[in-house]
Amino acid sequence: MEIKFLGGAGEVGRSGILVRDEKNILLDYGVKIDEGEEYPIDAGDIDACVISHAHLDHSGYAPHVYSKGMPEMFATDPTIKLSELLIEDSIKIHKKKHMHPHFHREQLKTMLNRYTPCDYGERYPLGRFDISMYDAGHICGSAVTLVEKQNNGRRLVYTGDFKIEQQLLEGGAEIVKSDILILESTYAAGEHPDREEQMKRLAEEVRETVDNGGVALVPVFAVGRSQEMLALMNRYGLIDRTYIDGMAKAATEIVEQYPDYVKNRELLDGGIRKAQWISNPRNRDYALEGGSVVLTTSGMLNGGPVLDYITRLNRNSKIFITGYQVDGTNGKRLLEGKPLNIDGREYRVRHPVSMYDFSAHAGKSDLHRYVKESSPETVICVHGSAENTALLAGDLRMEGFDARAPSVGEVIELGSL
Repeated sequence: MEIKFLGGAGEVGRSGILVRDEKNILLDYGVKIDEGEEYPIDAGDIDACVISHAHLDHSGYAPHVYSKGMPEMFATDPTIKLSELLIEDSIKIHKKKHMHPHFHREQLKTMLNRYTPCDYGERYPLGRFDISMYDAGHICGSAVTLVEKQNNGRRLVYTGDFKIEQQLLEGGAEIVKSDILILESTYAAGEHPDREEQMKRLAEEVRETVDNGGVALVPVFAVGRSQEMLALMNRYGLIDRTYIDGMAKAATEIVEQYPDYVKNRELLDGGIRKAQWISNPRNRDYALEGGSVVLTTSGMLNGGPVLDYITRLNRNSKIFITGYQVDGTNGKRLLEGKPLNIDGREYRVRHPVSMYDFSAHAGKSDLHRYVKESSPETVICVHGSAENTALLAGDLRMEGFDARAPSVGEVIELGSL
């Protein structure tokens, strides 16, 4: 067996891992979006593609595989529906910016027609392999993937992005036994702060802002963070003052269709029912009158309605960043005190900014816990900076594991599954 790293090795973004055995199986195929876009290495002929979850760094390039062949696609139902939403939006952005398209809607339609909807814990045959998916605890429908050889029970596990600690709407990842473990390493160097304490502090600070007549502007990622923040505002009695706008609205409507994938459904259902939904840009004036919470895309301030809101906030308003900000994005510039780039012009934000860690990724101790309980022979560390993947692999080798930290383009040869 060979494992080739097409992207997402020694970096975060454009995940793509090709497992070559009796079948060629592609694990994720995403894009890397910083100041520009980067794509993974061409996958060649494949028999199947597995999508771990809907975020574009894992799903955004998947339609491209249908420009050359007709592989089977494996994903959960929510992952496919949410991926469709995000990929459709990326196609629109490419068209608007006159960017060269790497695939067309025809390939996206083919992908949607070729996928097998996977339920957690069920087996789906692929030649002499079985594909199984388990809850990854990251976002709605996210999955840890097990590829198991039927004749000998040998197991390759790909975690994708995962979180063991429970979130408001996610129950936490299931740890799956493995012989070969391909492990995300995003936060290999540190831990996340106590989540309950973060939620309480955020709610208190938001309440203080809206009680002072300001707008509490919360930029959110459409898939995952927007639903979590909507549930949080409901939990802490702020939902009647909350507005939701942009693709956050469309993504939440999709998640609502899959109640079996949502923990604390009543928190999300109540948030959906009680929040004010912005259906027209003209309605943003109501949210901007003050005494309000606005949840809107994009989470890194690189586009979407958030840029309209941020230029129109009243003096008592405050901005709350709740997610990781990539270097070069407006969100990162905001945290660094630099002016934003809005429609080609510099805009300096005068409002206070608060940063909270609501990461949906595992921290250092849970990465080690996953490896220990999965008990693999070989661990391959991906989806992290070169420093973090090397750090995690080194720590695991000291614990007695055969651990590797490959780079993009590298091929690792292992015994057949």
